[in-house]
Amino acid sequence: MTGASSRVFVSHLAVMAVFDPSGDQVGRVRDLVVSLRLGGRPPRVLGFVVEVVSKRRVFLPMNRVTSLESGQVITTGVINMRRFEQRPGETLVLAELLDRRVALAASGPHGEAGETVTVLDVAMVQTRAHEWEIDKVFVEKGARARLRRKGETLTLDWSAVTGFALREEDQGAANLLATFEQLRPADLANVLHHLSPKRRAEVAAALDDERLADVMEELPEDDQVAILGGLHQERAADVLEAMDPDDAADLLSELLPDDAERLLQLMEPDEAAPVRRLLSYEEHTAGGLMTTEPIVLEPGATVAEALARVRVADLKPAQAAQVYVCRPPTETPTGIYLGLVHFQRLLREPPYTLLGAIVDGDLDPLSPDTELPRITSYLATYNMVAAPVVDADDRLLGAVTVDDVLDHILPEDWREAALHGGDAHEGVAADGR
Repeated sequence: MTGASSRVFVSHLAVMAVFDPSGDQVGRVRDLVVSLRLGGRPPRVLGFVVEVVSKRRVFLPMNRVTSLESGQVITTGVINMRRFEQRPGETLVLAELLDRRVALAASGPHGEAGETVTVLDVAMVQTRAHEWEIDKVFVEKGARARLRRKGETLTLDWSAVTGFALREEDQGAANLLATFEQLRPADLANVLHHLSPKRRAEVAAALDDERLADVMEELPEDDQVAILGGLHQERAADVLEAMDPDDAADLLSELLPDDAERLLQLMEPDEAAPVRRLLSYEEHTAGGLMTTEPIVLEPGATVAEALARVRVADLKPAQAAQVYVCRPPTETPTGIYLGLVHFQRLLREPPYTLLGAIVDGDLDPLSPDTELPRITSYLATYNMVAAPVVDADDRLLGAVTVDDVLDHILPEDWREAALHGGDAHEGVAADGR
């Protein structure tokens, strides 16, 4: 991905080609989706609207984009081909922001407060948190007319102009989201748990898929089921895709079998496959508890490559604690499992060292039918925060992490008890005001 200092003007992205990692073109950019925020804060970029070969327009989240360089967009190769539908709280930059008449927010060298300008372009930049936001506005002063000379153009900070209002029907949930935007998922889950069902549904509708998925994973099962049931089925499938497969499987196991199968059918096959595998195991076994997305590399990979994977911001700490070394393929279920390399070992070795030379193959992995008591004693005995799960053919199926184990050894209502232990922000009424 381009660095935090690189700024990209959105007009340059229009009709830009989108490629998968193999170099095959999958479509072209048609618009940019952002979430406007209150208080003059720069909008957060959610993703692209991409027109694929069939002329269908689909949504490409920013976390599936690996590069915006050289006049092209490079993706991770995984694109949901479901038709794009704009949701509450979302704004299309090219369709809704450009050519809009806005006003200067304050008097200064560029003009008087309230002076009207026309938006010609906006620019986005990547923040230190590896998110993208709109930070600059390219505007023209004076009335625009075809036969008149071009007016003065300026590049201003987003906060220097006003008039990018959120739609009135979204203000209630949007104000609430703006208030709690910086909360951790567990703390936002706390807030949602104490809202009325109506307000909770409004907030869930306004959250983007990734954020809602993160929050859902922190909620009691009853709240998860209620929120999922309040979403349109296609949106519910999108949120399940954004959840960790083990959490999605846990949630689907709480639904009626026919309802669960209907949602699995709506999910992308590649996203549904690991969830189906997890649902095939008993709940309190290694197979039922594991995540299917551990860090897996081949023995020929270097320590530098392994550390780059460990640095990925979206990884949970327990997942980043060790790298699993397998013969190809490296997607679960993998090729032959060879062993693992702990994060601390990676820090002690030269970057060019091959993982095959330092792999620890002495520790026996767990089988998928290993029951919970044996898993907890395994982690405690070997002082580990995650353990590999391998099938009878020595293929790595996934890894059981300590947070998943804790979810199942604590009392069933521990999440609800924790949420009732105190609000993240005192003084918030049940309707969010």
